[in-house]
Amino acid sequence: MYRKFLKRFLDMVLAAFALLVLLLPMAVIAAVVKLDSPGPVLFWQKRVGAGKRVFMMPKFRSMYVKAPAEMPTHLLQSPDRWITRSGRILRKTSLDELPQLWSILTGKMAVIGPRPALWNQQDLIAARDRYGANEIRPGLTGWAQINGRDELEIEEKARLDGEYAQKMSFAFDCRCFFGTVRSVLKQDGIVEGGMVQQQEEIKE
Repeated sequence: MYRKFLKRFLDMVLAAFALLVLLLPMAVIAAVVKLDSPGPVLFWQKRVGAGKRVFMMPKFRSMYVKAPAEMPTHLLQSPDRWITRSGRILRKTSLDELPQLWSILTGKMAVIGPRPALWNQQDLIAARDRYGANEIRPGLTGWAQINGRDELEIEEKARLDGEYAQKMSFAFDCRCFFGTVRSVLKQDGIVEGGMVQQQEEIKE
């Protein structure tokens, strides 16, 4: 019942309510982004949704327009050169993710679920296949996000996503939601670059 009907209904209600409440703050953020650097307010990126269907996911633009667009930021060797002044704040507070409320409202995403992979993250997509995590809607936040986020290796992230897919329930979603609030306030698990280099140093 929850998986098939109630979860989607709650997603729509929460997304619509949040968009109404946050309309003015989002307008302010849009103005700040526009004034901070040349380029569009929103950044659209190809992501993988339920059933591995690709969709366009929006964010408030937090990087300069010439920044690499098809690479996870935590893998960039020198992200500071690409992130704008306003982008630093937006990323630390996760406010850049707010436009994804529209993706939730239109059914491309859920409030809680695996974070949508980039279309070219074949290693993550393949790992999620093994754990059955590609068949559910990706989320604004999820189980992996409150258990390490960018610090997680791909296999562990996929395992946690699969665990969520198996345990999905109202109570588990509430646990992920309130865990996300705590993680955002503490800024847990955010890695803005050099993840590959860090992993190589650990291996050495």
